[in-house]
Amino acid sequence: MKQFFLASLFFCFQITYAQSFKDLINKNKDSLAKKGKEIINDVKGGNSTPKLTNEEVIEGLKEALKVGTNNSSAAASKVDGYLKNPRLFIPWPPEAMEMKQKLLKMGFKKKIEEFETSLNRAAEEAAKNASPVFVDAIMNMTLQDGFAILKSNDTAATNYLRKTTYTPLEAKFMPVVKDAIKKVKVTSYWNPLVTAYNKLPGVKKQNPDLDKYVTNKAINGLMILIADEETKIRKDPMARVNDILKKVFGS
Repeated sequence: MKQFFLASLFFCFQITYAQSFKDLINKNKDSLAKKGKEIINDVKGGNSTPKLTNEEVIEGLKEALKVGTNNSSAAASKVDGYLKNPRLFIPWPPEAMEMKQKLLKMGFKKKIEEFETSLNRAAEEAAKNASPVFVDAIMNMTLQDGFAILKSNDTAATNYLRKTTYTPLEAKFMPVVKDAIKKVKVTSYWNPLVTAYNKLPGVKKQNPDLDKYVTNKAINGLMILIADEETKIRKDPMARVNDILKKVFGS
């Protein structure tokens, strides 16, 4: 009787163990099959993602910034590209805000609006010639940490451009802005305002550096648009307009 009981217990254990093992195999067979296919594909070169070299990553990042710069310059240089875009609009110089408030009380609202319009027109005019200046800065930069920038946030390359090339970019873009300021006659809108203000008793004479102010604002506006373009290239396959962008950002 004891032997029969032990034999029955052992038989039940075998059935239970076999069923458990069978359940385990069934549960994992799909993932095991998938993993097996991946290994086979890796060996055959089937679905394996091509490895990117650091040179390709850098080339792709530079190309993304070039495309972004060209598109951004084209958008910003249109009529009202700065003036009617709240993100890019160049306002009255903040250091002369007290001057603006006094002139408004004196009835110079229309003249103030004309001057602010001229600032934005100058930026729009300068944007027409911005692309070569930006591309030169982009092509001369070196990316020591290309893969980190590629895998970072959606505007990492633009942020890198802003951080590492802003000062030389400002120096190269300044003459472009000066020409634009002359072309749209910004000073002809500014001079009557500053003359009227400086005649007031007890006020501090105002003479902001309009060339530098417009240059910085114009660059910042273009950087905003370039960042938008970079995000688009990273997220939208249709924005990857050539092979290197497809390879680097599609991987």
